[in-house]
Amino acid sequence: MSLYTVMRAGVSGMAAQSNRLSAVADNIANSDTNGYKRAEAEFSSLVVRGAVEDYEAGGVTSSMTYAISEQGGFEYTNSSTDLAVNGSGFFVVSDASGNTYLTRAGSFVPDSEGNLVNAAGYYLMGYSLDAGDPAAVANGLTGLEMVNIDAGELVATPTTEGDLVVNLPVDAAEVAAGSLPSDNVEGSTYSAKTSLVAYDSVGGEVILDVYYTKTGENTWEVAVYDQADASAEGGFPYSSAPLSVETLTFDPATGQIAVGSASALSFAIPDGATVTIDLAGTTELSGDYALVEATLDGNAPSSVASVEVAADGTVYAVYDNGERKATYKIPLADVPSPDSLTPISGNVYQLSNESGDVVVGFPGLAGFGSVVSGALESSTVDLASELTAMIQAQRGYIANSKAFQTGADLLDVLVNLKR
Repeated sequence: MSLYTVMRAGVSGMAAQSNRLSAVADNIANSDTNGYKRAEAEFSSLVVRGAVEDYEAGGVTSSMTYAISEQGGFEYTNSSTDLAVNGSGFFVVSDASGNTYLTRAGSFVPDSEGNLVNAAGYYLMGYSLDAGDPAAVANGLTGLEMVNIDAGELVATPTTEGDLVVNLPVDAAEVAAGSLPSDNVEGSTYSAKTSLVAYDSVGGEVILDVYYTKTGENTWEVAVYDQADASAEGGFPYSSAPLSVETLTFDPATGQIAVGSASALSFAIPDGATVTIDLAGTTELSGDYALVEATLDGNAPSSVASVEVAADGTVYAVYDNGERKATYKIPLADVPSPDSLTPISGNVYQLSNESGDVVVGFPGLAGFGSVVSGALESSTVDLASELTAMIQAQRGYIANSKAFQTGADLLDVLVNLKR
């Protein structure tokens, strides 16, 4: 009987509008949820084939769709570990059990162990740079580990290289052999001296005394000593031989180091690494001795002061002494049909049969978006649109209930015809 189908159609309409209203309520509730993608109810008709002369009402069915691929706006913050994706891709996160998911919610903070975790308890995953630049596993999420920015770690870096540039006075007096710094005798004479701070393997300071001595026309000796070996009065004689001795020769026409001359110092720092100091910019010109540049790498024990995240996903630990160290590379993951991913509580998504297989790459490469540090992606919910949809769902529900009520009234009339 078609009156029954009228009632069933009204019921399906009310159910569909109820689903729509549920999606609207969820969207409004998450209008301020970072990285949230709005849900929407899509309706499709149900057609029941009856006799040609009769129309059988089928009704309507609803299904939920998610605008996961829609880009949200950015809200900028003061935290460098607040991350957003500008373009395609998702952050890879894991729960405490090691299950991996995808998300666009990037409000990460370090937990008690230094692991970056978001408000829903999901940990940011990345590739460690301890073994050098990583190669992303293109079709899987293996090889990833929790991104850790342990601020309690102390790091000491031994000195391995540097630059030392000076000007040596061309009219300096020559010093005879036997009393040169390399002779290391009491009363050794030199033309100029510079001291440098270097660091051994555990971050201990090593003061290097660098002596410049003119030994002949356009010829200079450079000798390096460990200041800790200096005599009680300071200076010569040192208790140990020089760490390095080199001879520099200069082109008299230009005052630059001559072709074929030594142009660097290479020696082992006590309890440290081998250091190479570039002298290539040293000159022999008129005027006084002048220090132009003196830089050595390495640092004393230093803790992490802050964290920086580059647009390509590289995580840098910035230490108290200003040194920056790349520690992790954050990849992005994507699927052929992002809108078909399955939403999970906590603003994360998991793969579905319709979404396709995951593809992993680095930000800014092969179609992936870039990482924006100090920003969060806003919800894609537009409150004005949702309030309008709420009114439409309410009106649609009432109209369907009227259709159901009318069918019920007519059926009541039909039953009462016998009376």
